[in-house]
Amino acid sequence: MLRSPLGRLRLIGLVEGASFLLLLGVAMPLKYLADMPMAVRVVGSAHGGLFLLFLVALYQAADDRSWGFGRVATAFIASVVPFGTFVFDRSLRAEEAGTPPAAA
Repeated sequence: MLRSPLGRLRLIGLVEGASFLLLLGVAMPLKYLADMPMAVRVVGSAHGGLFLLFLVALYQAADDRSWGFGRVATAFIASVVPFGTFVFDRSLRAEEAGTPPAAA
């Protein structure tokens, strides 16, 4: 999976998406319901770093695969919507396998 820019994008996207859900579903409630702001600081910092890695991986994959603006914009939007990277990963998996993605 790490041998190609597309594989790296898939892996980083899945980890980044999981960190986003952890931030929203665990750290934020801990901050506001249990008065534990450190949870957001730790998870938020990790998520921020993973998001930056996602952007680098997105640039590399887009350059390698000659993606147009629409495909890059879709990937970016997927990265800021909860569960978006997991949905977008389906089309990346299909592209990696050489099959056309299913129509949305």
